[in-house]
Amino acid sequence: MKIEQIYTGCLAQGAYYIQSEGEAVVIDPLRETKPYLDRAREDNASIKYILETHFHADFVSGHVELAQKSGATIIYGPHARTSFDTHIAKDGEILQVGALTIKVLHTPGHTPESSCYLLHNESGKAIALFSGDTLFLGDVGRPDLAVKSDLSEEDLAKQLYHSLRNKIMPLPDNVIVYPGHGAGSACGKNMRKETSGLLCVEKASNYALRKDMTESEFVKEVTNNLTPAPAYFRENVKLNQEGATSLQQVFNKGIRPLSVQDIDDLRLNSSILILDTRPAQIFKNAFIPGAINIGIDGNFAPWVGTLIPNINQSIVIIADPKRIKEVIIRLARVGYDNVVGHLEGGFKNWTLAQKPVDSVTSIDAHQLQQKMLDASLSILDVRKTNEFLSGHILGAKNIPLYYINDQYAELDPKETYYIHCAGGYRSMIMASLLKSKGFIKLVDIQGGFKAIATSSIPTSEYLCPSTLN
Repeated sequence: MKIEQIYTGCLAQGAYYIQSEGEAVVIDPLRETKPYLDRAREDNASIKYILETHFHADFVSGHVELAQKSGATIIYGPHARTSFDTHIAKDGEILQVGALTIKVLHTPGHTPESSCYLLHNESGKAIALFSGDTLFLGDVGRPDLAVKSDLSEEDLAKQLYHSLRNKIMPLPDNVIVYPGHGAGSACGKNMRKETSGLLCVEKASNYALRKDMTESEFVKEVTNNLTPAPAYFRENVKLNQEGATSLQQVFNKGIRPLSVQDIDDLRLNSSILILDTRPAQIFKNAFIPGAINIGIDGNFAPWVGTLIPNINQSIVIIADPKRIKEVIIRLARVGYDNVVGHLEGGFKNWTLAQKPVDSVTSIDAHQLQQKMLDASLSILDVRKTNEFLSGHILGAKNIPLYYINDQYAELDPKETYYIHCAGGYRSMIMASLLKSKGFIKLVDIQGGFKAIATSSIPTSEYLCPSTLN
């Protein structure tokens, strides 16, 4: 028997590969199928089932293409409706994989079709629960992501309450929980950084599994303080229900090299977005005017999905030539398939052609401190609200990057803004977005609040949110 978690940090997502006696199962696969096919080939095994815990909102699954290449059967839980061949399992249905069995547990609540898969070993002992987005470590799935459902988030939260108590909490304490996501995913609120753990730990520490918790208390806590889901979530659900374009087709289009003249022509004749994936501290020095910076070395795909609302947007990539393939694949994982090409040779070819460039002024915390002694500055803190409340520059304005598409009107294009986040990744994204909207007086604070906190710049003490009402 083999159980392997295939974890993708950028998406904080866990896929799983299980193998026994020449038969294999893949649970919640990402869009690229090669890793799963390679594992089965190495084990001299055939993939029998592709198990989907639900219609994923935060990434595009590779289930249809993997089924075509492997001959495996796609399995969903009750109430799922798809545009491709699939087996809709019954609650309690048993699937045989080599010497192992997997029991389907229908656990509606995150979505109506959400299901968990309980793995039993060769002796019939329950050993592992693949809980999808029903149960995380430290949290449970948010109940507001169902698409085309006549159920409210409160209705789904009630279903989730009973799914947890009737299907999961009665399971043995020593069952290992393998969730669909870890810390950093937008599919929950309070996930821990660990990517697997014992069910007994969740029973003892997970707020949503308290024994004395009433249904109404559960609904209130689970639905409280939910951030709006990124716009691309709805589109990803649709792609997963209908089946996405072959990743190879997407790659073949995106890998097309574009000359400087090609990009000039595209900008003149079509509405394209130039996505510069270089590190923030390199981007700031020189970039194509109007380009958006979302660095590949960060939570790249989720930020693309959050900040570029049109999933069908035509995109031209600026990147290290060695990482073009990686950028295309990571965009495709969240359904951004309309990459029309990349600047051949990278940004250096733009400068060699002596084309116009833009830049973002950058200062360190010490320089900021000196400027604050002489004048009152407009400081934008683009961290999350809870980060801001835990400590911030006195007088700073908090506009979380997450919400910027709805908050441009709160800012004055003629004002000089000093921008920071925690370390510099998000602040440069914000600066590039504002630049693309016509803001020109922008100053990035190097090192973000981590550097500010070690300086003598006056900052707030911790403010409990309840005292702000």
